[in-house]
Amino acid sequence: MAAITKDMTIGEILSTDAGLVPILLETGMHCLGCPSAQAESLEDACMVHGTDVDTIVDKMNAYLETK
Repeated sequence: MAAITKDMTIGEILSTDAGLVPILLETGMHCLGCPSAQAESLEDACMVHGTDVDTIVDKMNAYLETK
């Protein structure tokens, strides 16, 4: 099982599992297809959106554990 880390890029996360998209959208990250967002780390994206990166990482990894 792949694990999500805060230093992964949005592009890497999206290629891990499409089921992670709703989690990102819930946090207000609606620019997932934007070229610059693809190369942005999850930690940077969370900082821009005012979201706690550890909470999102935990939520994503919990989702992946159900697969």
